[in-house]
Amino acid sequence: MTQLLDVDGMTRWIRTEGVERILLRMVGCLEEDFRRWEQFERIPRIASHSPGGVIELMPTTDGHDYSFKYVNGHPGNPARGLQTVTAFGVLADVGTGYPVFVSEMTLLTALRTAATSALAARVLARPDAEVLALIGAGSQAEFQALAFRAVLGIEELRVLDLDPAAVTKLRANLAPLGFRIHVARSVDDVVDGADVVTTCTADKSRARVLCSEQVAPGVHLNAIGGDCPGKTELDPRILERARVVVEHTAQTRIEGELQQMPPDFPVTELWQVLTGAAPGRTREDEVTLFDSVGFAIADFSALRCARDATLGTDLVHPIGLVAEPEDPKDLFSLVHAPVPVR
Repeated sequence: MTQLLDVDGMTRWIRTEGVERILLRMVGCLEEDFRRWEQFERIPRIASHSPGGVIELMPTTDGHDYSFKYVNGHPGNPARGLQTVTAFGVLADVGTGYPVFVSEMTLLTALRTAATSALAARVLARPDAEVLALIGAGSQAEFQALAFRAVLGIEELRVLDLDPAAVTKLRANLAPLGFRIHVARSVDDVVDGADVVTTCTADKSRARVLCSEQVAPGVHLNAIGGDCPGKTELDPRILERARVVVEHTAQTRIEGELQQMPPDFPVTELWQVLTGAAPGRTREDEVTLFDSVGFAIADFSALRCARDATLGTDLVHPIGLVAEPEDPKDLFSLVHAPVPVR
């Protein structure tokens, strides 16, 4: 029977195991799957855009398991008391086509996004990175901070957001966990002395929250804001001077910072760095950019990570998702009481 990891089960798993331990577990799953990247079916996500946001399906398979994620991105939702991003996902058995695992993915995507950022930074940021700047203090910010601490040991944060309440929220969540937090007054202030800069804004426009002059030599940029066609965060001159690494090139050219660049602008895919097919950071003063838009293989990794961690526990429970008559050729028997033959 299909197993369900719902919001209650997900929150209990995270509270029991701890965010940073799960992030490290997920980084391991991501690295395993990115290293076998070419075994996966890879297509850009299927997107349905509307004036208020986007709804997307993100499918992939390694030939053994099939996964998809349903995810939305609606920047105006918080004003209505709703999440900007919500998601759920499914793992299915390729051999039978049966769904075997269904999970909430609003929390799981937050973990996956942060784990992917930290995995990329591990091979692209300077090894001595100590300070993380967060431009955007929304729902993803705490997960980013914890991932960078778990993987890179970063405990000093510089934070900027147009919404003071978001910064207050972040300080209340992270200060008790031991982070040193500087609340910045401007972009120049937030990037001052930062080794890694994460941009995570949700506005659907061609914004420039960071200019080239504000990016010091040797900085690693982690551009993860809610991506879609027509939405960018960075001055294109940053890309011109940076080494750009992406998940899936075809998708990033549609939705990422790469929208601003010519179709033949050179990039490296993260799996190539992880397998040694391409180098990571090559110079201490090199500016590196992870132009991350999220890709289905990362969701596959997150789903199998959650499935393997919760299987056989009381965190999951079976659901009757698949109709299974005694005779597989007699589906009608489930809805029609048999009439005795005379």
